[in-house]
Amino acid sequence: MSPGGDAGGRQPHAVRSALSVLEEVARAGPGITAKQISAALGLPRATTYRLVNLLVQDEYLVRLPDLSGFALGHRVTLLASNAVPDRERETAEILAGMRARIRAGVHLASFRHGHLELVDVDPDFPLTAAALAEPPEIGADPGAAALGLLRAAGAVERYVVCAAQPGYGSLAAAVRDDAGVLVAGVALAVPAPRLEDPAGLFALIHDDVERLRAVLTRG
Repeated sequence: MSPGGDAGGRQPHAVRSALSVLEEVARAGPGITAKQISAALGLPRATTYRLVNLLVQDEYLVRLPDLSGFALGHRVTLLASNAVPDRERETAEILAGMRARIRAGVHLASFRHGHLELVDVDPDFPLTAAALAEPPEIGADPGAAALGLLRAAGAVERYVVCAAQPGYGSLAAAVRDDAGVLVAGVALAVPAPRLEDPAGLFALIHDDVERLRAVLTRG
């Protein structure tokens, strides 16, 4: 954070408050609003708004494109990169390579234990209700997003496509264990023209999906 960022109090208190904001965004997931953060943490709204704006300015948070809320920024990922186990590190490296090569939003969700959980959201293309749906919507309405459709398809499909809004949509590819059980999904958020050839788009990430399968199902 910027050295001058004393948000409404003494610097140590402001830093602790900023860390609490980041923890709340991580807990709630993409789409949480400043008002919700304020209520959850018991912080004054004015203080919360100042902290959120500072964290956005310093790229610890990002504002969702539809202005519905906030998500963790790439600097949080950088901070965590040296403290995660090998599996998480390898997964992050695969996803980073996909994002650099494919030039699309790349998001990873876990399907373990029957629950859909977003575990790595592309900070440069945060999830929106229109593109992939926010986490509560995904779980409540499988038809709302490619990830939800993938979960509903179970063991049937290698990938599914969802044209969530005119001009924009997503493709979600299945990551399965050796028994064919769906353990994760990789969603690409792309402009609609790129969805006109879903088989070709899937072919671009096939090897990455296999690498993710090897990492995520490793004992």
